[in-house]
Amino acid sequence: MQAFTTHVGLVAPLDRENVDTDLIIPKQFLKSIKRSGFGPNLFDELRYLDHGEPGMDNSQRPLNPDFVLNHSRYQGASILLARKNFGCGSSREHAPWALLQYGFRAIIAPSFADIFFNNSFKNGLLPITLSELEVSRLFDEVRGFPAYELRIDLEQQRITTPEGREISFEVEPFRKQSLLKGLDEIGQTLEKADTIRQFEAERLARHPWLVGSAGV
Repeated sequence: MQAFTTHVGLVAPLDRENVDTDLIIPKQFLKSIKRSGFGPNLFDELRYLDHGEPGMDNSQRPLNPDFVLNHSRYQGASILLARKNFGCGSSREHAPWALLQYGFRAIIAPSFADIFFNNSFKNGLLPITLSELEVSRLFDEVRGFPAYELRIDLEQQRITTPEGREISFEVEPFRKQSLLKGLDEIGQTLEKADTIRQFEAERLARHPWLVGSAGV
């Protein structure tokens, strides 16, 4: 997965609580497990005026002019500002896939559903939890200033606003290091490949009769 160190990006405000995973990526798009092609259908029911199905030409579909991601000032946004309980609902890894493939690298909200929170880290998407007061202040600033960008420094666990205000955030050390290195669970295991090979060699030396048995 792509490493996350420092990111500067345009912020898009999604002023809605309890955004569930079916709203992030509707169920009809979950047939594929290729981890690709989900970005055009992110927030499908909110972005388009018609009902979306897999295989449709999204460039020909009518856009909802009231949806924030369809506004010209938020085109190219890579940081999503949201309200509490983001990512609730059913467990689906497709939700962070869709957000990443749309172009988001970080989500800022007062709270996240646990499974979505965990899946985000596993796929290189950084979920940042801030107080409701701080999130509301950011909403006001994003709406008040076009082209509003934030700088997110994961190493320092710090967000910097355009006027230089710094906001600290918490992140669990293991998850932080995995994101900084760009390692998913497979990558974390492969980091210990030499240790695993040494263990297997020593195990076979102690128990040579295992050679040729099932799985060896």
